[in-house]
Amino acid sequence: MKYFLAVCMAAFWFNLSALAQSKATTHKVEKGETISIIAQKYKVTPYDIYKLNPDVQNGLQLNSILLIPEPSSKKAIALPVKKEVTATKHVMAPKETLYGILKKYDVTTEELQKANPLLDVQALKIGQVLVIPSKAALKTNVPIPEKVVKHIVLAKETKYFIANKYGISIEELERKNPEVISNLPIGYELIIKGNPGKVANVAAVSEAKKESVQIVSKLVSPKVNFISYVVKPKETLYSLSKMSGLTQDELLKENPALAIGVVAGMEIRVPESSNMMSLLGAKKEYVALLKKSNDRKKLALLLPFNVSKIESDTVNSITSRLKKDKFLNMTLDFYSGALVAIDSAKTLGLNVEIKIVDSQETKNSSAVPALVKSNNLDESDAIIGPFYQANVEKMAEIVLLNKIPVISPLSKENEVKFANIFQSVPSPDAVKNAMFNYMRTKGGNVIAVVDKKKGSVIKFISDNYKDVRFVPLTATGGVTAESIKSLLVKDKVNYVVMETENTSMIKATLATLTNAMATYKVQLVNLEPNETLDTDEINFSSLTKLKLMYPSVSRENQSPEALIFEKEYKKKNKVYPSVFATRGFDVTFDVLLRLSQGKKFEQTALEVATEQVDNKFDYSKNATGGYSNNGIYILYYDTDLSIKEAK
Repeated sequence: MKYFLAVCMAAFWFNLSALAQSKATTHKVEKGETISIIAQKYKVTPYDIYKLNPDVQNGLQLNSILLIPEPSSKKAIALPVKKEVTATKHVMAPKETLYGILKKYDVTTEELQKANPLLDVQALKIGQVLVIPSKAALKTNVPIPEKVVKHIVLAKETKYFIANKYGISIEELERKNPEVISNLPIGYELIIKGNPGKVANVAAVSEAKKESVQIVSKLVSPKVNFISYVVKPKETLYSLSKMSGLTQDELLKENPALAIGVVAGMEIRVPESSNMMSLLGAKKEYVALLKKSNDRKKLALLLPFNVSKIESDTVNSITSRLKKDKFLNMTLDFYSGALVAIDSAKTLGLNVEIKIVDSQETKNSSAVPALVKSNNLDESDAIIGPFYQANVEKMAEIVLLNKIPVISPLSKENEVKFANIFQSVPSPDAVKNAMFNYMRTKGGNVIAVVDKKKGSVIKFISDNYKDVRFVPLTATGGVTAESIKSLLVKDKVNYVVMETENTSMIKATLATLTNAMATYKVQLVNLEPNETLDTDEINFSSLTKLKLMYPSVSRENQSPEALIFEKEYKKKNKVYPSVFATRGFDVTFDVLLRLSQGKKFEQTALEVATEQVDNKFDYSKNATGGYSNNGIYILYYDTDLSIKEAK
């Protein structure tokens, strides 16, 4: 520990000393200022500013304080110009190899790399021009001066376009021009190759500098390799453009389907050199996990029984409390399902130590910190719970340093704060996106009948699916048959998204679509649960005729495996499992199986998607942190009055 402190103090005094010697001043960032503007003001280079303020490579913040170095007072040293040693140029031909070039010119890899500083010897391309150093240059150790290549940024040009034009990567472009990492201003002069500052110092003559600078206007573009990228929830054409380094027009040219709308789960083509490689999400097949490791794992379940409150309640008996406390009933159902999962794990021989803890939580309070300490929860391999999202985040924060995955069993939050949180329930936005993604893959014509009271739905569709046409409403907020039929087309399936709880609007829409079925292919769609459709006022046969389709986080499963679970649950509890009991089984059993794979939980989550009794678990990493579940079913009412999964 003393050694660690000594090293830290030494580093601190070194940095302080270096700062004092450089006589840096400070600058408060004002509105409209850029790194280039600030650098010109203080007569320094943008690189000098980035060197002292590495954080600003991600963008300038208004009113933030920058360290500005004193401008260098050193004058360029005039040295005699050495006679340039000529070098051979070689153009890469098809099927040529690095070994063949080295043998042909009798040079080594190091010598070739020295003459071509930006060269990637592992990725030689056809048509690429190489500088081959002569033996005279090698013997006298005189470096072959590389011609400086500059480029003036024009309107609508992107880093991808420029890097592709000159046969370099975006990373190489940013390394040469660190001031354009955060943005790419029009008119900026980029250094593509060489360093004009060094040329000026060595030559000390403007004419030599002029000869060394070459503005390249036309180069043969190398072949660009593309990769597949799966669009994540909440990503837009703008965000995809920023991440890929392509303009929106370039992105649309490579992916015409994006013109219809950006849909989570859509697979698009992006350059291999883009910044999206780290976010690349591979498609996963749903598989049944089997035991692969006998290593002992520890799982903790934090469930809100609140036993102390029940025991201290002198007004309500346990029986009466169970009759009116819905939250307690939900907790007990989840717990009963989890117990069946634990028994199933024992039957399979999974080596897991289970610890069940009363989380003693409410929506506004929790005993999480004390529980972690008293139950050694920071030694767990995974934690399921607590139930409330705020308490899940508190737990995740406490065990974050130990990288313990915390599985949120019931919360539907869109975003999470900590990297070790796994949201086991798909978010509402992900559910709606899954529905639109399905309709897109089927090439359907999508129109929307939306009540003006459904403002959030109108905004969601308007923001994410601009091609979806809304059926115009009457002055009283209703719809007419003419307004709906005017938007239907004959050569496609017409998906009609109906979002209203107004009985009159629902009846008018159903009647119009049922009549239109003689001429058009029509299917009714809901994005959110609608209790009005379950009332006696709505004719159920109309919903089955139109094959009402909707997204859901769970399904009604009649498979042999599901029937076995149902049978075992009823045997133990004398009743059939509720939705929460089944969810308790699915979440717990999925976690137990993932812990038995001989890998980290995070790795199995990214590699494998699973399907349990009623729920899917298809985790993906969020850009903002944590993991979300994209396991969503698309269900529909069939004409035989059953609910089936759309394929």
